[in-house]
Amino acid sequence: MEVFDKKSETILFFFMELEKMLDLIGKALKSRTPHLNGEKFLTNRDVCDMLHVSARTLQEWRKHGKIPFIRLKGKILYKQSEVFKCLE
Repeated sequence: MEVFDKKSETILFFFMELEKMLDLIGKALKSRTPHLNGEKFLTNRDVCDMLHVSARTLQEWRKHGKIPFIRLKGKILYKQSEVFKCLE
């Protein structure tokens, strides 16, 4: 039976791969969007990227009622379905 210590190549490889997986999980969690009752909600950044507009333009659209949004504890969110309707 082979005994592994913290310097063995197998253990080092295992921890390197584990670190890669943790990084991927962290990135996935940062880029996820919240869901509520099957509806996907988008952040300002998501909508800006999707519509290729600046944050200031998006703010003006909100101010003038051109794009529907909700404010939840100070955070602004957009229903994905409503953003798609605005595109049509």
